[in-house]
Amino acid sequence: MQVGLTGGVASGKSTVSRLLGELGAVVVDADALAREVVEPGTPGLEAVVASFGTEVLAADGSLDRARLGAIVFADPARRADLEAVVHPLVRARAAEIASAAPPGAVVVHDIPLLVETGQAGHFDAVIVVDVPEEVQVDRAVRERGWSPEEARSRIAAQASREQRLAAATYVVENTGTHEDLRQRVAEVFGELSEGAR
Repeated sequence: MQVGLTGGVASGKSTVSRLLGELGAVVVDADALAREVVEPGTPGLEAVVASFGTEVLAADGSLDRARLGAIVFADPARRADLEAVVHPLVRARAAEIASAAPPGAVVVHDIPLLVETGQAGHFDAVIVVDVPEEVQVDRAVRERGWSPEEARSRIAAQASREQRLAAATYVVENTGTHEDLRQRVAEVFGELSEGAR
């Protein structure tokens, strides 16, 4: 059973991903893979430098994610350039991990830009972690130290809440307690496990 998991910035998607992993899902984390495919010495990092120049490198030769982020979040065309390099590499690595999962496993692909990249139809089910935009802004300011403007600009760069909800097989609403969230995730995982059998 191949499942897509997505949610907007500061929606709690990473927490849901972790909970699904604790329940026994095989989690394929696109953000972690996006870091892996541009580590020093990889063809991915070479391609990013070829496209953006050496100013996106840190002193130690690794990718300066903050500097690159400032460029791509301010310019949709540059973001598309970056995605053209990174997304195919991430998808290839995710496919390797998914194909190594045991039979009957629930494989959860944690993909922040699942809707934006048109991948919703590639999965047996899609879980969307949902919160109102004001909650996203508040959490991003409190937990990530972003300014409200930076939070809103990152939210605006993603699919709208309505677009994500339209792609959902399951909605995990995340405005309650951690216990509420844990219960809802367990419910969804139970249904997915039934489907995987």
